Amino acid sequence: MSPEQTTIGFTFGIYLALMLYLGWRGYRSTRDLSDFILGGRRLGSWVAALSAGASDMSGWLLLGLPGYAYLAGLESVWLSLGLLAGTWLNWRLQAPRLRVYSELAGNALTLPEFLANRFHDRSRLLRIVPALFILLFFLFYTSSGLVAGGKLFEAVFEVPYPLAVTAGTLAILLYTSFGGFLAVSWTDLVQALLMAAALLLVPLLALSGPEAGLEQLNPALLDAFSDSDGNPLGVIAILSLLAWGLGYFGQPHILARFKAIRSVGHIPQARRIAVTWAGLGLAGATLVGMAGISYFDTPLADPEKVFIELVNLLFHPLIAGILLAAILAAIMSTADSQLLVSSSALTEDFYRTLLRPNAGNRELVLVGRGAVLLIALAAYGLALDPDSTVLGLVSYAWAGFGAAFGPTLLLALFWPRMTRNGALAGIVCGGLTVVIWKQLEGGLFELYEILPGFLISLLAIILVSLLERAPSAEIEAEFSAVEQRVN
Repeated sequence: MSPEQTTIGFTFGIYLALMLYLGWRGYRSTRDLSDFILGGRRLGSWVAALSAGASDMSGWLLLGLPGYAYLAGLESVWLSLGLLAGTWLNWRLQAPRLRVYSELAGNALTLPEFLANRFHDRSRLLRIVPALFILLFFLFYTSSGLVAGGKLFEAVFEVPYPLAVTAGTLAILLYTSFGGFLAVSWTDLVQALLMAAALLLVPLLALSGPEAGLEQLNPALLDAFSDSDGNPLGVIAILSLLAWGLGYFGQPHILARFKAIRSVGHIPQARRIAVTWAGLGLAGATLVGMAGISYFDTPLADPEKVFIELVNLLFHPLIAGILLAAILAAIMSTADSQLLVSSSALTEDFYRTLLRPNAGNRELVLVGRGAVLLIALAAYGLALDPDSTVLGLVSYAWAGFGAAFGPTLLLALFWPRMTRNGALAGIVCGGLTVVIWKQLEGGLFELYEILPGFLISLLAIILVSLLERAPSAEIEAEFSAVEQRVN
C-alpha cells in the first residue's frame, strides 16, 4: 500500500477498534432477549434520535444521494424534502403511540409480535406473514450497505471488489452479533455525529475553494424544476421523489428506536434532534454532489464515489481517513440495525413462535446471534454483484417496507375499527404491489412503486376492516388506554 493508504488504513483501524469496544460493552450489558432486541427500553433522547437517524440514512447518504445530486443537480432537492418531511411526521405521529402501545401489547419486542398482540391474533399469521416480508426486503436493504462497503474499500485501498465486500461484512458482524441492540445504538450515536461532521466539512471546503466555480455549471443542474437535460420535471417525477417520505412509516429498524426510548416524555426532544440531524445531513449530501460537478471535468465512472473522490482530492490522508470512516460509519450503522431486526424476526416470530415456545432467554439470545450470521451471509451473496448500485437497492427495499407496513401501522395506532384481516390485507397488498410494479415500465409505471403500494395497502385495510365485525370491547379498551397515556 502507498503511504496515503497506510495512513487511511490506520485511521480505519482506530475507528473499528472503538466500534468493537462498544460492541463488547453491549455484550456485557445484554442479559436477555429484550436487551438484545430493544436494549431493555432504556434509550435516552440523544441516543434514540441519532441512532434512528444513522440507521435510517446508511451508506446511501454519503454515496447514493451525493451521486444522484452529481448527476441530476437540484432535482435531488425534491427527494431530500420528502425525506425530511417523513422524518418529522414519523416522530410526531408514530413514535409516541408505538412506544406506549408496544409495551401495553404484551411488551412486544418485534413488529410482527406487536401486530399479533394488537389484534389478539391466535392464528400466528400476523407473526409469520410480516416476518416473511421483513426478511425479503431486508435482504436487499442489507445488501445495499455491503455494496457501499465494497465500493469504499475498493476505492480507498484498491483491493478487488469481492475482498472489499468481505472485509466490510466481517466488521459489521463482529459487534452486531455479540453486542445486540445496545451495541448498535451506542455505535450509532458515534457514527451519526461523524457522518454529520463529514457532510458539513466536505462541502464547506469544496464550495469555498478556488476550483469551485458553480457559475460554470450546466444551468439546468441549478433548476429544481428541470432535469439535467433542461426538460421540465413532470408530475410523476416530482411525486416519485417526494413519496420517499412515506417510507418512514414502515421501516422496522427505525421503528425499533421508538419502542426502545425510555419514555414518551423523551420523544419531543428526540424528535427535534432527529429532524435537525436529518436536515443537516441531507443538505450536506446534496452539496457534496453539486461540488463534485465543478471539481471533476471528466465525469466519474461511478457517480456514487463522488464523496470519496472529493475527500481524497481536498484533504490530507489523516483527515481523509477520518472523513472516509464516516462512510464506514453510515454503512455499519444501518446494516447492523437491519441485521438485528431480521434476526429478531427469525428468533421471535419463527423460532419461538413455531418451534420452541418455551425457549429460555439464553437460548433465544444464542439463536438471535446465529440468525445475524445467517442473514448476513445471504445479503453478502447478493452484494457480490459489482454492478449493483446503493441507491437502486435502497429504493426497492424502502418502497417495500413503506408500502407493506406503513399504512398498517398508522391505522393500527390511530383507527380502533381496524381488524386483523384488514392488517393482513394491507401488508400483503402493499408488499406485492411493490414487487409487481417494479417489473413494469412506461407511462404511469414510471411512478416510484412506494406510492401505488402505499395507497393500495391503505385501501385494502379500510375495505376489509369495514366488511368485518367491529373489534371486541377488550381491544377498544386497550386503544383507549393508549390514548390516555399518550395524551
